[in-house]
Amino acid sequence: MYGYSQESPVGIGAVILTYPDPPINVSEVVKARSATSISLTWANGLTDGGAPVLDYRITFDQSSGDFIVLASNLNKALFTATGLNSGKVYKFKVESRNIYGYSAFSQVV
Repeated sequence: MYGYSQESPVGIGAVILTYPDPPINVSEVVKARSATSISLTWANGLTDGGAPVLDYRITFDQSSGDFIVLASNLNKALFTATGLNSGKVYKFKVESRNIYGYSAFSQVV
């Protein structure tokens, strides 16, 4: 005998986890600048990927064209890079991380 079964009950749904959006509004805290340091601040991206942002990672380029990790496991959206050389151009990018993994990079500052 063929036919349709009874309709199943509605489920509770599923939570799809993914990477958080990259940090936004990355900018220098100009008042905190010195000859050998620079402070950066940023905000979380629009979505957290379904899980809270745990921490941040900053990479930087010391005018070589290669970005390297400067700091990780940062739990505040504020960081001061120290030991920089006056007159040298530095570029910075920030990532956020949730339990799923790291976001894409922020815009370069």
